[in-house]
Amino acid sequence: CMLQKLPSFIVFRFRIITEKVNHKLLVVTVATKETDGFTRFMKSAKHFNYSVKVLGRGEKWQGGDYMSAPGGGQKVRLLKAALDKMKDEDRIILFIDSYDVVFASGPKELLKKFQQAGHKVVFSSESLIWPDRHLQDKHPHVKEGNRFLGSGGFIGYVPNIREMVSDWTGEDDESDQLFFTKIYIDPAKRKSINITIDSKCRLFQNLNGALDEVVLKFEDGRVRARNVLYDTLSVVIHGNGPTKLQINYLGNYIPNTWTFETGCTVCHEDLRSLTESEYPLVVIGIFIQQPTPFVTVFFERLLKLQYPKNRLKLFIYNKEAHHERQVSSFLQDHGNLYQDVKFIGPEEEMDGADEDCDYFFSLDIEVVLKNENTLKILIEQNLPVIAPMITRAGRLWSNFWGALSADGYYARSEDYVDIVQGRREGVWNIPYVSSVYLVKASLLRSELSDFELFNSNNLDPDMAFCHNVRSKGIFMYVTNMQSFGRILSTENYQTNHLHNDLWQIFENPVDWEERYIHENYTRIMKDNCAVSSVHQPCPDVYWFPIFTDVACNHLVEEMENFGQWSGGGNKDTRIQGGYENVPTIDIHMNQVNYEKEWQKFLLEYIAPVTEKMFPGYYTRAQFDLAFVVRYKPDEQPALRPHHDASTFTINIALNQVGLDFQGGGCRFLRYDCSITSPRKGWALMHPGRLTHYHEGLRVTEGVRYIAVSFVDP
Repeated sequence: CMLQKLPSFIVFRFRIITEKVNHKLLVVTVATKETDGFTRFMKSAKHFNYSVKVLGRGEKWQGGDYMSAPGGGQKVRLLKAALDKMKDEDRIILFIDSYDVVFASGPKELLKKFQQAGHKVVFSSESLIWPDRHLQDKHPHVKEGNRFLGSGGFIGYVPNIREMVSDWTGEDDESDQLFFTKIYIDPAKRKSINITIDSKCRLFQNLNGALDEVVLKFEDGRVRARNVLYDTLSVVIHGNGPTKLQINYLGNYIPNTWTFETGCTVCHEDLRSLTESEYPLVVIGIFIQQPTPFVTVFFERLLKLQYPKNRLKLFIYNKEAHHERQVSSFLQDHGNLYQDVKFIGPEEEMDGADEDCDYFFSLDIEVVLKNENTLKILIEQNLPVIAPMITRAGRLWSNFWGALSADGYYARSEDYVDIVQGRREGVWNIPYVSSVYLVKASLLRSELSDFELFNSNNLDPDMAFCHNVRSKGIFMYVTNMQSFGRILSTENYQTNHLHNDLWQIFENPVDWEERYIHENYTRIMKDNCAVSSVHQPCPDVYWFPIFTDVACNHLVEEMENFGQWSGGGNKDTRIQGGYENVPTIDIHMNQVNYEKEWQKFLLEYIAPVTEKMFPGYYTRAQFDLAFVVRYKPDEQPALRPHHDASTFTINIALNQVGLDFQGGGCRFLRYDCSITSPRKGWALMHPGRLTHYHEGLRVTEGVRYIAVSFVDP
């Protein structure tokens, strides 16, 4: 804003001076391998127009694993050689790591703060001493801030840095930190080279030992890392030591990767374009590890996945004998649609999936993938490992972790709830994914080629996989840019029924509703649709859609599988008093242990219709009797006139007149009104006592099934 108010020639001169100062600055880093962290570093450097020189490209890294032991001498050797070739004595060098570093601001701020430090070389600082604690007392004291030197970042003039590294003769795996520390604690060398440390983190923020001090600061479309202890905004953020996950978290926002004003600014960068002729080959790995509800629905959704099936291979690992029938049925009916299918059953050993592919899409059987374009969306993101965010209905559970605890288990990141609830949308670098994710197959053939990828002595397979991926420096992402689906609960899933999914109304209510409740049911609850959705064929008799064909079929098949139909006599030990005045041939819901689920169904789906059709009446959907009735010409073809022992009655047709049976229906004698063409899956609701004396009309052919409930408040 200030520049806009200045005369144009002054603005022009200011920009020339700034460019000259910036031109003096050269960022130097060592990267023997272009990791995901290096790519992130270069993007942040490009964002602020830093000039970067990369040393060591193509070299084998021999600097040791200094996450756990001293190392890094190779960096000093490479820097020393590079400095020998630099002739511009006025040049300023910023020497920093790259795999775990991001820039939070540009060269102008960096150079200004460097000049304000008043020294020729400024090192980053740390609150922890490494690697030799015995040198602690030799560090000079500072007025305020961190006392110890950090070698992961320093800035200075070429001659001074050249002098500083001139005595390096160490091996590549020796400690660069120890080398620079010994120079710094030597008063003569410190004065000669003119070294200081950035004790209050104005230039450099090392995260190790400072995690409680650093918070994100969102301001005017920018995101910075603020040190709340010193109230400073660092230019360079370094996830040194064991803080790789924390720099990944900060890198989701810095530099301006995600802001409240813009949302995600990079989610549409570097995308892979998909064309019909160049769809990559994908192996979909389907894993069935335990008894799981709605497996048939899973395979129905798999068929709807919008991706050429001739570019898909299926690898199905079924550990659960209970699901062999559903898997075999799917493969028999649809297996030939895919380029290849490999199936491993419960008695077989896992021997790995086909590696002849471009991507591997891991998909657990309990995943409800609602978005038919999921696979294409993930491939287009062009990331090494990426998962679509899925959640458990009504809970904060998801298939990713935003952070890890000290022992490697779940911890909640500050943004986890906002991401799960969709208040922040983007593509997020996270430490753990499970259940469904896409992996570039090139990684499985290189960095992740170890067959023990999913094995660990103390971690489950998903945690072991994520640990091994992280240890290779490979980033994992989750996207919530679109809605993808959810994950089923497998808790309390019983397998002792024919159609066990019927019992899932408590554990997986959303999936139960999608499977069993008629698609037009929800229209009843809309005021402008209630008249067209609910019919009134007789006075105070309401007729409306409630069950899908699948629900009707499953109920009928479940009862026939149970098979213990009553004899149709007046004596009935199943009911209180042991006498049935108007008996039917039936099976009660409690005989198949379905009374709790049926009461839940009545409460959730019948009670709202009752209250809408009979204003002022409220029900708790309690029932004395709920049962499935079977009518057959040679068994019980009809039912004599009677009143129901209920406040109101629900009568649901479970099969189709004209197709499954002939005749049948219900006649209300008081109104001389008959319903002779009951629709499959539709419910009749009518008062039970006093007014609606009725009879069941004769079935002349086939078998008719109805589900009846006598409901009282």
